[in-house]
Amino acid sequence: MIVAAPPPPPVRPAPVVGHLTLAVQRAHGHPRFALTGESVVVRGIVLPYVAHQKVVVRFARNGREVFSRTVSVTPVGNGAGQFHISYASSATGVIKMSAAHAASAEQGAFSASTGAVRIVSATMHEGASGPAVQLLQEQLSALHFAVPVDGNYGEATGRAVVAYRKLTGLERITSTNAAMFHLLQRGAGQFHVRYRSDGRHVEADLTRQVLAEIDAGGKVRRIYTMSSGKPSTPTVIGRFRVYSQTPGTNAKGMVDANYFIRGYAIHGYAEVPTYAASHGCLRVPVPDASSIYGWVQLGTPVDVYFESGGGSHTVHGNAGP
Repeated sequence: MIVAAPPPPPVRPAPVVGHLTLAVQRAHGHPRFALTGESVVVRGIVLPYVAHQKVVVRFARNGREVFSRTVSVTPVGNGAGQFHISYASSATGVIKMSAAHAASAEQGAFSASTGAVRIVSATMHEGASGPAVQLLQEQLSALHFAVPVDGNYGEATGRAVVAYRKLTGLERITSTNAAMFHLLQRGAGQFHVRYRSDGRHVEADLTRQVLAEIDAGGKVRRIYTMSSGKPSTPTVIGRFRVYSQTPGTNAKGMVDANYFIRGYAIHGYAEVPTYAASHGCLRVPVPDASSIYGWVQLGTPVDVYFESGGGSHTVHGNAGP
């Protein structure tokens, strides 16, 4: 009697090669950041999708793991799988996220990581220092506000914060809050050049009380806080050119003055409120005056306007600081 040989065992297919892409959501800006207590969401896309697979997602802050979780990959269509996980950090620092799938019988090992996300406190004020302050400065500098990028929240940073708050319609104070950072995350606060055809020029937006230097081609160079003429002594509206420059401090306390018509000038002054308060001139903080004076030239156009139009076109002979 001939006994038939048993059938060979079935050949198990080789594990499927997988590929993982991670994306960070709810963190914006350049570089990306989020506020303490806000959830940062990591989304993973796995190709191809294989049923019953899991990944381990890890969060590290300043190089130390602070949170991890195992999550399932679920189908998302078109042969792909996905997973989501969120994490809210109660402490400031730099977080990085990674995810890894250990090899299984059905799918091979794969992993991926994200770039850094900075976690910052929403409330900062003069006297603060550190990486969170530097991030704030980097965000403002990218929008062309006059601000140092040194990690120290001094008066210059406070002035830049005031200018940003003016442009975005927030309360005109020198400290930050969540509302301001949310606007920064969205890229809000850009100065919209009104007179591109004027080439290299200065624009004074009396509605928002800011002064902007505009390079040729309509590119914003730098934005400053300012104070224009109060209602009883308004700044004249129109297009002018700088016809005289006087360095130093004059008898009226005007520092590094750039005259654009009669006694009206862009100049530094000891008092620069967040509202219109001058006698017709465009006051800027004294520490900013020399930079503006050095950039402005004789003949530089100066465009002075209210956003919605209107204003005084009368040139008064007694305009002052």
